[in-house]
Amino acid sequence: MGHFKYASDVGAPVEVAFTYTDNYQFVPDWAFGVVAFEPIGDSDHGSGAVFAATLRVGLWHPTIECEISDYRRNAVIEYTLRRRRTGKPTSACHNFCVITLRFDPLGYGRAVLTSETEYWVPRGLTGKLLGKMAAALVQATVHRTESQLRREIEEFHGTDLVGRIA
Repeated sequence: MGHFKYASDVGAPVEVAFTYTDNYQFVPDWAFGVVAFEPIGDSDHGSGAVFAATLRVGLWHPTIECEISDYRRNAVIEYTLRRRRTGKPTSACHNFCVITLRFDPLGYGRAVLTSETEYWVPRGLTGKLLGKMAAALVQATVHRTESQLRREIEEFHGTDLVGRIA
């Protein structure tokens, strides 16, 4: 498994940052490459909620399944991404990425957003050949997503990085 972790200051309180991130309708605004994010089933937030995420990868637009696997209000949202296989139970689908977003208070009106990503890397010769390329791609994607999420939270809250009203 590959692993990346980024942390950044957000010019908004934990409650505001979490509320913005918890709203599935905003996910395409901050998640790099996501063009649609729709709930599957009745639940649209909280642990166990499942979503169909349509990605944009060049001309290819795959749909993957995204489940909230850990959810602690104003603290953690963890998404497990897996390939979507029509007609197969969720347990038969292969997990290929876990994204964890942690929210910690930093002081009055500020928070720390920590983005952690664990991703599957092929084994053997193929894994060695493609591992560094995949790592660079995942690292750039996670960094861009985390930066965009921070900007969107601050815009949602109406402040900039140091908490000034924008």
